[in-house]
Amino acid sequence: MLQIQKNKALTALMDSCLADVCQREGLEESAVREAIAQGTMVLLGNPGRKDFKPTLVGQPAKVKVNANIGTSPFMNEPEREMKKAKLAQAAGADTIMDLSTAGDLTAIRQEMLDSCPLPLGTVPIYGVAAKYILNKEDPAEFKADELFEEIRRQAEQGVDFMTVHCGVTRRAAALAKNAKRMMGVVSRGGSITVRWMHINDKENPLTERFDELLEIAVKHNVTLSLGDGMRPGAGVDAGDTAQWDEVITLSELTRRAWDAGVQVMIEGPGHVPMNEVETQIRGIKRLCMGAPLYVLGPLVTDSAPGYDHIAGAIGGAIAVTHGVDFLCYLTPAEHLTLPNGEDVRAGVIASRIAAQCGEAALGRPHAVQRDKDISQARADLDWKRMAELALDPPTVHHRRKDHADKDECAMCGEFCAVKMLKDF
Repeated sequence: MLQIQKNKALTALMDSCLADVCQREGLEESAVREAIAQGTMVLLGNPGRKDFKPTLVGQPAKVKVNANIGTSPFMNEPEREMKKAKLAQAAGADTIMDLSTAGDLTAIRQEMLDSCPLPLGTVPIYGVAAKYILNKEDPAEFKADELFEEIRRQAEQGVDFMTVHCGVTRRAAALAKNAKRMMGVVSRGGSITVRWMHINDKENPLTERFDELLEIAVKHNVTLSLGDGMRPGAGVDAGDTAQWDEVITLSELTRRAWDAGVQVMIEGPGHVPMNEVETQIRGIKRLCMGAPLYVLGPLVTDSAPGYDHIAGAIGGAIAVTHGVDFLCYLTPAEHLTLPNGEDVRAGVIASRIAAQCGEAALGRPHAVQRDKDISQARADLDWKRMAELALDPPTVHHRRKDHADKDECAMCGEFCAVKMLKDF
């Protein structure tokens, strides 16, 4: 159970905003307070920020969708990323993660914090490694103190949640190597950590100095998103010993975080065959005591480059029905290039569709009612209402624009099945 009284920042945040958050979610405040205390929900919000939107993650709150943006060494255009942040927000994303690896990362992060009210997540090890890569040095040569300085700097800056690869241990790395994985370690932060452990012949500093990490997090109510550095990067690697060893470590660290008053999310697998999604999700949730589960996809096929947002949405919908609380989008650019604005929009919408499908299947009232209402609008040929209820209203208007003056759609015209029997 989360020792809330040890997290003064969280207590103050709940007192100031929980009534509004619960109204937005359609939940009772007492139930939400209990879920936060149990650790099955987290309230994202660093009190150091101004004009931000505290956000609840954890079912039965609405399933949330995250959009990843950020510069890369090949495409270092901060202005482009700011536009993508706005596009993601307009498309309905609930959070943003800045995964920038090139440019002035502190300035980029600050502009995102200032310009976007959504909770912002980061991966602090990127900020450390980027300095070494810029100088043509090995990114794994950083000192452990540098990583903790970066984490502290970002927490003070106002970051709401951070991915930290605390479960990437020397044991997990050895298990991954012995398993002869097809894709090895595909997590960027995970791979940097494994390389650091190998070069320095030491254990992961985030694991060894976990209490120091907790001290930073509790002071600023930074939610620790315990990263899946050993996630499978190919369907054939799903469920191996390295992946589950990491999950077991994260379970142990979750208890320690709760004891310190720190909120925790667990990051879930990437590539998982469709028939294994239920087992993976239920297993992770059980081992981690119901802590909110934040999942990339999962991608249920490796054969859809250019359409991974669809593969991820299929996996995401299934995952939601088995307990996933938070979907990290995939875009059509996944595995190919840095996403552009249209990719970002497509990814957010695909994940929102996945969330709607999963929540409707679970019987969540808001999702069921939305489907019923839009069905009624279709029966009434009420195009205005259909657009209002659609997950992507602009696309409805765009597709209808050439025949917006007609009652029927352009596919059926006077063959409209709905109108055919209206007079009976």
